[in-house]
Amino acid sequence: MKIDLFITCLNDALFPQTGLAMARVLRRLGHDVVFNPAQTCCGQMHFNTGYQAEALPLIRKFVNDFREAEVIVAPSGSCVAFVRDLYPRAAEWAGDEELLAEVLELGKRTFELSEFLVNVLGVEDVGASYPHRVTYHPTCHAARLLRVGDAPLRLLRQVRGLTLVTLPDADQCCGFGGTFSVKNPETSTAMLADKVSSVMATRAEVCTAGDNSCLMHIGGGLGRLQSGAGVVHLAEILASVEAAP
Repeated sequence: MKIDLFITCLNDALFPQTGLAMARVLRRLGHDVVFNPAQTCCGQMHFNTGYQAEALPLIRKFVNDFREAEVIVAPSGSCVAFVRDLYPRAAEWAGDEELLAEVLELGKRTFELSEFLVNVLGVEDVGASYPHRVTYHPTCHAARLLRVGDAPLRLLRQVRGLTLVTLPDADQCCGFGGTFSVKNPETSTAMLADKVSSVMATRAEVCTAGDNSCLMHIGGGLGRLQSGAGVVHLAEILASVEAAP
């Protein structure tokens, strides 16, 4: 299968290793992976903060960049949820019937990594090994809008050497929420404190998730407390072939 990578602007700018890891996983499974360098921001940040008109050119660009893609896979539940859930609303808001038809069709071919592996390819064991104690944080968009369910957990359970520990109050938001953390810093910080406390209670070496935005937030909290725990994107764990010590 030919798979187009939708890397997302956050990953491209701050966490390029995640996109590379996703490509390694998909190639390991025998797929043809391509990257369109013309891609840029999907427009989520603009649309969610009230700049709907400014988001529309980015939405149209995304459609143009990926119109011919057989399937599109991203290491971000947040951005995929925006494409699938809010692109149609944006097209309706703009009164653009042609764009609406295009984004509805494109949404059917756009997937977050874990749901693509488990629900589309039917794969749970990707040949990874990662001998560490790990806990998983289900990010809000992946859990509530995409409904990826236990797909990430099913993948993690098949990683050799990995000890998976349950995160207390896992369904609680970490407090990032994009610009929410900037506009509501006190509330965001309080939510983060609860999430960090839960991660530390597991005694995990690593907290993983399917969105680097949330991991950036959680990782900052863990680092400031000198907890000894770190954050690693799910794709990077799945790409790992680390040998046990």
